[in-house]
Amino acid sequence: MDIVEAINQRKSIRAFKSDHVPKEIMKEIMELALRAPSWGNTQPWEFAIVTGKELEEIRQAFVKKAAEGHNPDTDIPRPRGFPQPYDTRYRTLGRKVLELKGISREDKEKRGRWLLQGLRLFEAPCVIYIYIDRSFYQQGDGLNIWPVFDCGLVAENIMLLATRYGLGTIPQIQAVVYPDVLRKVLGIPDSKLIVLGISVGYPDWDDPVNQLRSEREPLDNVSTWYGFD
Repeated sequence: MDIVEAINQRKSIRAFKSDHVPKEIMKEIMELALRAPSWGNTQPWEFAIVTGKELEEIRQAFVKKAAEGHNPDTDIPRPRGFPQPYDTRYRTLGRKVLELKGISREDKEKRGRWLLQGLRLFEAPCVIYIYIDRSFYQQGDGLNIWPVFDCGLVAENIMLLATRYGLGTIPQIQAVVYPDVLRKVLGIPDSKLIVLGISVGYPDWDDPVNQLRSEREPLDNVSTWYGFD
């Protein structure tokens, strides 16, 4: 599979089969993904690659905290809102997902159950948690955002490489909304900031939600060219 094919095949998967992903495959993906660039080759990323009983413990704890009314408390602050045109893109995606799942806007019960599916990481059999050192991100009175940017680069490598093995992925903020749970189950120290979770597994293509392919803005809408004929 060449890089163009991998880019075109990659999309966010929201329904996974229960099939186990072999450690050998995950190790190959992770070792290759480490070729991602980073500021000055600092390589700020660290990983917890989780499956089995620990992952199920995380799922159950996330659902329990949500049921108890705990608000999300991510280590990296979430957006407070989306100005235009970003809000339209965000809402359009959400609407299409619900349509494919046959969930109406007015059906609060089904919407709530779907939210819980996100917290259960769409039943993916494996999740990669990416974290960084707190001291590298919080420096004095300011923030160094570049290690977070670098984590995005390695995350994209992971997701593209996964397609080579017939795996699907979805990068999830929902996977890290309760970092206290992750610290307890996985032993991640408070000196680390948990950035993102990537759910990984074999896609359930029988679920209509996986037919979704989100739209992209035309290149002409988001680029300006200089010095070209």
